[in-house]
Order: sequence, then C-alpha cells, then structure tokens
Amino acid sequence: MPAHTDSVDRRTTDALFTLVLGVYALMLAGATTAVTGASAACPTLPACDGLTFEEGISALVIVVLSHRVLALIVGLGLLWLTWHVRGDSVAKGVRRPIIAAVTLYPVQVAVGALAVGADTSVSVSGAHLVVAVAIFGALTVALARQLTDVSDESDIPNAGVFDRHDGVEAEMAGDDLSISAAEPGSARGPSASSKSTRMGVRSLFPGRSWEYLRMTKPRLMWLLCLVALAAMLLAGGRTVPMDRIAWTLLGGVLAVGASGVFNNVLERDVDEQMNRTADRPLVEQRVSVRRATAFGIVLAFASLGVLAARVNLLAALLGLLAILSYSVGYTILLKPNTTQNIVIGGAVGAFPALIGWSAVRGSIGFEILLLSVVIFLWTPAHFYNLALMYKEEYATAGFPMLPVVRGEETTRRHIVLYLAATMVAVAFLGALTALDWLFAVSAVVAGAVFLWFVVRLCRRKTDRAARNAFVSANAYLGVLLVAIVVDSIFV
Repeated sequence: MPAHTDSVDRRTTDALFTLVLGVYALMLAGATTAVTGASAACPTLPACDGLTFEEGISALVIVVLSHRVLALIVGLGLLWLTWHVRGDSVAKGVRRPIIAAVTLYPVQVAVGALAVGADTSVSVSGAHLVVAVAIFGALTVALARQLTDVSDESDIPNAGVFDRHDGVEAEMAGDDLSISAAEPGSARGPSASSKSTRMGVRSLFPGRSWEYLRMTKPRLMWLLCLVALAAMLLAGGRTVPMDRIAWTLLGGVLAVGASGVFNNVLERDVDEQMNRTADRPLVEQRVSVRRATAFGIVLAFASLGVLAARVNLLAALLGLLAILSYSVGYTILLKPNTTQNIVIGGAVGAFPALIGWSAVRGSIGFEILLLSVVIFLWTPAHFYNLALMYKEEYATAGFPMLPVVRGEETTRRHIVLYLAATMVAVAFLGALTALDWLFAVSAVVAGAVFLWFVVRLCRRKTDRAARNAFVSANAYLGVLLVAIVVDSIFV
C-alpha cells in the first residue's frame, strides 16, 4: 500500500465503513419493502404524489420514503468517496472496487425505479437485491484491503513448517467461552479470579457432578438452543406447541452435552498442552476416561431417544449426525489437518437449526437452509478472533490454524470478508422469508457493532481487540436469533 498520511487513511476507512453500513441498511430496507409490499403504498417517484400530512402517513409509506432518502444519502457518499480516492491517495487495490461500486450504483437506482409499484415482478426485485449485494461486496473488499496489508508475510512464525499435528483446543462457534477470562498480554490460561469463581461454583455441586457437567460444555448450550428455538419459530411462528419446543430443546441439550464429552475424551492429551484447558476433568484425572466415555454414550442415546420418541425420526437422525460430525468429522479429521478446519466445521454449527426446523415441519425447507448458511459463514468471522489470540500456542503445537500458516493480516482480512458474507446471507434471509422490519433493524444495528469491533481489531492489532471482536460476534448472532424469535411471534 503506498505511503500516505494517517489522516487520509482514517478518512478513507471511516468513509468506507459508513458506506458499507449504508449500503447494507439500504439492502435490508429494500428487502423489507419487498416483503411487506410497501412499494404499493407509494407507487410514484421520487415522492408519493397526493400524499398529505392531514391524512396521516402509514408505516408502509415511512418504510418506502426512508429507503429512498437513504438511497440518496448513499449515492452522495459514493460520489464524495470517488473524489476522495482520486490519484494516489489510496492503493489501486482499494480504489478499483470503489470505482466498481460507484459504476454499479446508477444501475441499482434504475432497477429500483422499475421495482416501484404494486405489480413488481420477482425477477426485477431479485435483480435489485443482486446488484445491491454486488455494490456491498465491492465496498467490503475495498474496506478489507484498506484495513489490511498482506504483502508482508513476516508475521508468519512457521509458515510451511508443520512436522506434526498435535492439535490444540480450538473450539468452534464459541465452544469455550472461558476465553473471557484470559487477559491480553498475559499467559493465555484462566485468570486467578476465574479459577476462584470456578472453585466456588464447584462447591455447590455434590461429589463429582460438577466435573461431569463441565465436560458437557454448558456455556455453549445457550447459543445452540437459541439457534434451534429461532428455527422452530421461523418454521411455525406462534403456532408451535410448547411441549414440542421443550422436547426438542431437551434433545438438543443432550446432543450438545454428548458432543462435548466426546471432545474432552478425544482431546485429553491436547488439552494438557494448553494453559486454558489444562485443568479440565480428564486432564487432571478427576474423571476416568472409561467413565467419561460411558457418560457421553448415555447422553447420546438419551438425546436420540428423546428426539425419536417425542419429536420425530428426522430430528433424531439430524441429532445423530450432529454428534458424529463434531466428535469425528471436526475433532479428529478437520482440526489437525487443514487450515480450513473451522470453515468446513462451520457446517456443524448449523445442525441445531436443521433440527429445530425439522421438529416443526418434518422436513428440510429452503428458509432453514438460509439460516444454516448464516451460521456457517458467521463461524469463521467469529472463531478467527480466537485463533489470533492463541496464535503462538497453535504454532508451538504445529497446528495449521490460519494465523499460523497465512499470518495475522490475512486472518484479519478473512474476518472482514466472512463478516460481510454473513451480512449478505442475513439480507437474503430477511428478503426471502416472512421476517419483518424488526429483524431488518436488528440486523443493521448488530452488524454495525460487530463490524466496528472488527475495524478496531484491524487498526489496533491487539489481543484485547481480538477478544472484543470475539465477544461482539457472539452478541451479533444472539441479537439476530432473538430478533427472529420476537419477529416470528409478535410482528
């Protein structure tokens, strides 16, 4: 990237960040307009002819006019950005996607004009969304290139050198939220206060029940249960019986617990190498391998029994596939052997969505595949922050995580791009389902917060920034899922 002042860099970054969010808000506003049929309430451009304040303004008219005003603001912002990046003020790799976005914007406006009115065809609305995605993608690429420079691979400590794959505890999708106890710049294990809290909690449980509970990874369960609940309500709305929800969540919790126990058993030697996992029950031999294995088998059969007897056979089959995919596919095959472990393994996190939907519909529908894609794409944007924090430990263990093999700058760029891909998938989810304005607003606000933390990570390049981005990723998905739940019931 050519030399230029920090002030120019920051203005360019801030402008790109703002326009990325502006275009994203425009995408979701357009999707909401299409889903609600709001354009029929204002079938003329640029304003609604004959509209008077005395008659009052309907919510649909407000949606349409907000979309058009936002389109004007984004268009002016793109013109300013085009002028700002002229000459050598930014690298060509940043300027070219900006020019592509500006070139596509008049096309987007023209297609949008065709989409105005009550008789808009599906093809026109689809083209409008596709062009918006292209503009959003171009601006995101420009932002990623502006924030990161991957021409220098000096930050790769052991690139291309992996004589062994001992593995490390690299939990996917928020698998071990004890990361919040690690202080940046310190040893990567749990802090003294965290250990003290853990000991206090342990004293509340009789015998070794706490050790068995820990192996099930209970802090992972809330998010996966929320995924399943959102999928169920997306499938059936407020008509889903409470007993069906309860049995499905119980079967899901048991499946998550079984997967966690098997992971503890299979990675007990690896856990011993990591400060933050060295106090796990199997490592410290507070639970024997044989008993842990038996406990995992009991949980697995209990999960399949509950889902088969109280939900349906498809949900039980998906539960079995989820347990096998995590315990065998991810833990044994993917983690030690490829830098794409977490990308491919992201499919495991989508199983709760499939189970929740099938519990209501008895089949797999297009809408739930969209939610599954959201979770699949979100996983790398979430997990790579954790990988940055534990980069040195992965390198020492010879584990092929992306920051070790490709470097920190490449990893940060991947975080930006996977977040953008997630946001696009969320936009399609909003456009192609019955989700309404609440989901759209939540997606924009939560996406803005997550992206802001990612931008700050790319600027500061610290463990604390990575930790904050990691936490914001959890919050982002949580907000989206809660929005789906509320939207499906009340809106």
